[in-house]
Amino acid sequence: MTIKKFLPFSFLLILIFCLNFSASAQSKNYSISGKVIDDDLGVPLEYATISITKPNDADFIDGGVTDVDGNFSIPVPSGTYNIKVEFISFESKNFNNRQVNSDLNLGTIELGFSSNSLDEVVVRAETTEVEVRLDKKIHNIGKDLTTAGGTVADALNNVPSVTVDLDGGISLRGNQNVRILINGKPSALAGFGGTDILGQLPAEAIERVEVITSPSARYDAEGTAGILNIILRKENTLGFNGSVTLNAGYPDNAGISTNLNYRTDKFNFFNTSGFRYFDAPGNGFFDTRYNENSRSDFERIVEDREITRLNRGFNTNFGVEYYVNDQSSLTASIFLRTGEDEDVTTNITDNYLNGTKVFGTTRRENQMEEDNSFQFALNYINNLDDKGQKLTADFQYEKDKETQTTIIGENEDYNTIDYERFLFGENISQKETQNEFLIQADYVLPFGEDSQFEAGYRGNFENEVTDYAIRQESEDTGELVLNENLTNIFDYSENVQALYTQYGTKFGDFSFLLGLRLENTNLKGEIDSELTEEELQEEFGFPIDTNFDNNYLGLFPTVNLIYELAERENITLGYNRRINRPRGWFINPFPSRSSVNNVFQGNPNLQPAFSNAFDLGYLKRWEKLTLTSSVYYQNETDSFERIEQNIAGTNVIRTIPVNLSSNERIGAELGLLYNPAEWLRLNGSFNFFQFNTEGEFNEVDYSAENTSYFARFSSKVSLPAAIDWQTNLFYLGAAEGVQGTQEGILSIDLALSKELFNKNATLSFNVRDLLNSRKRESFTSTTTFDRFSEFQWRERSFNIAFVYRFNQQKREQDRRRGENGNGDDNGGDFEG
Repeated sequence: MTIKKFLPFSFLLILIFCLNFSASAQSKNYSISGKVIDDDLGVPLEYATISITKPNDADFIDGGVTDVDGNFSIPVPSGTYNIKVEFISFESKNFNNRQVNSDLNLGTIELGFSSNSLDEVVVRAETTEVEVRLDKKIHNIGKDLTTAGGTVADALNNVPSVTVDLDGGISLRGNQNVRILINGKPSALAGFGGTDILGQLPAEAIERVEVITSPSARYDAEGTAGILNIILRKENTLGFNGSVTLNAGYPDNAGISTNLNYRTDKFNFFNTSGFRYFDAPGNGFFDTRYNENSRSDFERIVEDREITRLNRGFNTNFGVEYYVNDQSSLTASIFLRTGEDEDVTTNITDNYLNGTKVFGTTRRENQMEEDNSFQFALNYINNLDDKGQKLTADFQYEKDKETQTTIIGENEDYNTIDYERFLFGENISQKETQNEFLIQADYVLPFGEDSQFEAGYRGNFENEVTDYAIRQESEDTGELVLNENLTNIFDYSENVQALYTQYGTKFGDFSFLLGLRLENTNLKGEIDSELTEEELQEEFGFPIDTNFDNNYLGLFPTVNLIYELAERENITLGYNRRINRPRGWFINPFPSRSSVNNVFQGNPNLQPAFSNAFDLGYLKRWEKLTLTSSVYYQNETDSFERIEQNIAGTNVIRTIPVNLSSNERIGAELGLLYNPAEWLRLNGSFNFFQFNTEGEFNEVDYSAENTSYFARFSSKVSLPAAIDWQTNLFYLGAAEGVQGTQEGILSIDLALSKELFNKNATLSFNVRDLLNSRKRESFTSTTTFDRFSEFQWRERSFNIAFVYRFNQQKREQDRRRGENGNGDDNGGDFEG
């Protein structure tokens, strides 16, 4: 990174510490300080109100609000005070007649949920709590039995509005263009250019998931579907506490993870570490029938694929929070991850003529992968006054390195027609390195009782280099020779800088949050290949710019509104404009091959897509029933679509992403949470969506209309002897795409758990995909071929997990569930 890029950040740090120094020297008053948390989940309560009065002076009143970490510090002259701590939907706490003649630290103040306060829409559960905010829904992950011993991806698949497909791709309301953040920022924890690591991190590492379908201006404009912000666990209770999780299962699955925390008055040390070893077998089947337009050598090709995956990975996240003074704190954290994987894919291919098998091969691909991730993050918070004025600054650096070595061999099984084709072996090496810097500053200025102004800057500078080399067996000598047509180095940079401002206020029953974000996107790429641009165009069939530098400047407005119809009823309305930037592997034109006949190829001509989205929500609560619903509309221009083509004169089917002209999406969500008895909790959600795609590529019209849906149902039964039984059902409806259809997918998970050792430990057993039915069946039809395919990423699995917690507060969720008539897994699709 150049000195010029660092100058604004250096100036910012100087400004921050100057403000900190001045704030520390402002007053000789004593301070009343503390931290406010939810006594159930242990999470900080932001914007809790602190009221300070004098018992003998009715005219004196002072106070403030807590920050994002639940901390507060209020200067007062010496004297005797009554102190009241309040938060909407929680029971308040009073500290009366407190003598202040030195700094008074009230420590950690735990507030419990109030069954009589319903101003804020909060639904609590033993497994998952859902909290509805003006611009997001917060799912606090609890004891979801079906994900015990599972991964972050497993936990996300149980969050309403979210689906995780068979390839590990994450969708929000059926749209895969989701921005994944970790602790509010892009992170190495979210994967190397994708979400692969989410299938390795333990589910127990998650504290909560924020589903943001109408993001405010403080968030990146990336992600036309919205944002999933994954918050990792960090305890704040004084002393030493934590938990240890052991799990084992079949197919081979073993792991251990720890979540440890040590808190003093000045420091908070936290660490989450885990090791995981697992085998995830999968399979695939492809039946392709060619017509006279294809000029293929065969009329039909059938591929039967078996996949074994052996994954071993270790990750650790260590951090320390230092409370500089009553106004400011500094947090530093380091994340490390190492992984060693080995995947073996066996592909048996049968080639047909006149309905008869005439030529057969077995192709074996052995892919070994080593990946390492390092991330360092700094966060500085300065509460500039006791009214809530705050300045925060973040710096983050991460480096990822991934090395893949693939050995491919192919043997002839039979040949009844003396078909001449040289079956050559291949050795492929691919090295990816990624460096990323993030610089961010945010300023908050409250004024009046219910209004707040925010402004900030974020710079994200990312560079990714892919070094790809392929050596193929020579027909003449039998030696491995470098294929110069495919060997290349792809250097890709994505630099995004943004300024934002937003204003929110509340008057009466009406609240709104208005924001505007200005973003400049710079996408640069350079292809180092032995081929010229003209030769690349001839090789791949479309123009290729080997050295591109594109800039996009855009304004992204956001509007979020809430109107309280009654104490238990409200309406929400959101609007936002978003961008979908093509990632590196979508741009790299050099193909990756899953078989000789099926390749994926990036498109360096891809341009960003832009969308405008509206969301209207309604929520209504009764004593034992909660109803949530929403309808949404999105119009995306230059949307990405994957097109399958038969390369002329060959058997090869190529998949390539292209910009189509538009994608119009409309949908609706409905969620029901019903608690007929203390021992039974039922939860269901339904998401329906339809999209219309219009556009053409290479003079072929790919316009299509698709209607689909997905539904969830969950039940949890509390049995005698502290045993819980949970059942989750998920169904993804059939869908149509621009070139074919996909059948529906049904998945059922079952789980049992038993509390042990005075509820300090939990033993659980679960079965994922009970019917082994989580398979994707699809049919593709083009002018040159028709293809049926079936794919299963992971087969049915069994898992047993043991969790032991020490020095942690016992939760009062059972009591609250009885008082409030709420609670269960997933919490419903709360879009309100």
